[in-house]
Amino acid sequence: MEIVYRPIGIIRSPFTDPRNMPIQPVSESSAPGVAEVFEEYAEALKDLDGFSHVILLYHFHRVNRVDLTVTPFMGTEARGLFATRAPTRPNPIGLSVVELLSINGRRLLLKNVDILDGTPLLDIKPYVPQFDQPAAARAGWLEKTDKSVRSMKSDDRFV
Repeated sequence: MEIVYRPIGIIRSPFTDPRNMPIQPVSESSAPGVAEVFEEYAEALKDLDGFSHVILLYHFHRVNRVDLTVTPFMGTEARGLFATRAPTRPNPIGLSVVELLSINGRRLLLKNVDILDGTPLLDIKPYVPQFDQPAAARAGWLEKTDKSVRSMKSDDRFV
């Protein structure tokens, strides 16, 4: 089975090199950004302006390999890829929950972006706390790390 996705837009950010980028939207180095939705999808933005946050699904367009085990930024030992957020995935799909500041035409003005400039946008979903914040969530191996995601930046391990 072949599955084909077409971008619905493009993400703009100040990050042009994967090195020294924030590794998650909650990072101190995350930045403002813009999701530019293509004209044919503009109507789909109706009613999105009432949400404070959105989930962006995007294609890791600069990833050129797959690693089934990785040493994540927040750890020092190799982990199974699916227990991490590393970009070197069989299907290089990224996910970020970002703050939606406003919508100006087809442009979503965003806060806390951790995404490379020029990244193809695959989908936008509203963040809904009642759906997206499970009360009994656990963080697996990350619960044992003493590193702070807020101060962590990427390096060249996934470039």
